[in-house]
Amino acid sequence: MGTDHAPLPDWNTLAALDDEALPLLPGLLLIARDEYPDLDPRPYEARVQAHAEHLRAEVGSIDQVPLQMAAINRHLFEELGYSGNHDEYYDPRNSYLNQVLDRRLGNPISLAMVQMEVARRLGIPLDGVSFPGHFLVRLPVDGGLLVMDPFNGGRPLAVEELRERARPHLGQTPDDSVLLQILNPAPHRAILVRVLRNLHGVYAEAAQWDRAARSADRVLKLVPEQAEALRDRGLAYLELDYLPGARQDLARYLELSPEAEDAAGVRERLVDAARTRSALH
Repeated sequence: MGTDHAPLPDWNTLAALDDEALPLLPGLLLIARDEYPDLDPRPYEARVQAHAEHLRAEVGSIDQVPLQMAAINRHLFEELGYSGNHDEYYDPRNSYLNQVLDRRLGNPISLAMVQMEVARRLGIPLDGVSFPGHFLVRLPVDGGLLVMDPFNGGRPLAVEELRERARPHLGQTPDDSVLLQILNPAPHRAILVRVLRNLHGVYAEAAQWDRAARSADRVLKLVPEQAEALRDRGLAYLELDYLPGARQDLARYLELSPEAEDAAGVRERLVDAARTRSALH
């Protein structure tokens, strides 16, 4: 061992914090340390700070918040070259913040994290939005909201485009009140969970079941008893032939979500696992 890691909170400490106290950047780097055990958070924290310091004088000389935000976006997306990884959207590196800062390439949520961390260091209250489909960011301006797409250079989105984007996920075009509800700021815990669920999806698709189980396990640290994460970890355990863990997780999932659409399928997997187990003895 012997690596002198800068302190990151451990998972139990992080999980015990209230949403308001949950630190975003250390949480994201903690997720990354699962995959990169030698990760030292200090250079990454310093890089985010350097991005902000580079902008401080320019942003300080601008009066209007939307123009301050435009300056931040120009620096991040045009001068530094941060961009959405359109070619390899499901590359897991797009979800690990150390890789995003190194490669300047990410998915919507990881690029939003860079935007938010830089903006907040400059006193600009940029929040994340768990929008259906792609993660977005929002900024209160003049009694309204400026909503931007970090995956596409921080481009501002008009109300009509937001409605269009939401419609396929909701089955109907949202009215103003529904749209405003969808645009509520995402708490830090929900953001970390969404990053982990993205990773779970990528790893499950690639049949990397140890990593899929790990991602679901981390969700359960942050949100104990979350039904989908119990199911996801249980199914990954099944693939890894860890039957006691699989049985416990899947049985709990069925207790919590007996009416879930996939409940019958999960029940079958559970019965098959028990049968296989008894046949082995």
